[in-house]
Amino acid sequence: MRLDKYTVGNYVPGAPLWKQIAWYYLGSPLVSSYWILSYEFKCWVLRCFGAQMGQGIFVKQGLRVKFPWRLAVGDFAWLGENCWIDNVAMVTIGSNACISQDVYLCTGNHDWSSPTFELRDTPINIGAGAWIAARAVVGPGVFVGDGAVLCLGSVACKSLAPMTIYAGNPAQPLRERKMSATPDLEFPDPNLG
Repeated sequence: MRLDKYTVGNYVPGAPLWKQIAWYYLGSPLVSSYWILSYEFKCWVLRCFGAQMGQGIFVKQGLRVKFPWRLAVGDFAWLGENCWIDNVAMVTIGSNACISQDVYLCTGNHDWSSPTFELRDTPINIGAGAWIAARAVVGPGVFVGDGAVLCLGSVACKSLAPMTIYAGNPAQPLRERKMSATPDLEFPDPNLG
């Protein structure tokens, strides 16, 4: 491998240079701030830079987002302290999903067979009601099904089935996630379609 010949291949950041600079020097520090506690303000800043943000989202201190214009978050989702959304490709987070403290969502990789170590980017999709527990890692191209759980410190390199609990490195299914009966919560039936 020749890192002096590194190339990003066909990759483009998806926003003009002025917007990238404004994000890095203004938007990102405001969103990651420990001094600003308002979730609504942080969501507003993310929206100003192109993120699709639903209502009632919790944005905790230390959140890092690479490119807000490649982020979509559904209603009432939680984005935990020091979560890093490294989204060179699109990251979609469903409604009522919980992304806990120190989670790393990585959409970028490199072609290790290429002498120029080309950048590869693949989206991540996290379903409604899913929980990515503290210090877990979700890799490029992973689809996390609705209601799935990725346990503490686990690493998901492959997609996770709906309503299933996963743990380990690499993450392996442990058991079905069963929800207690609550009339105001609707989760998809994992046995349908």
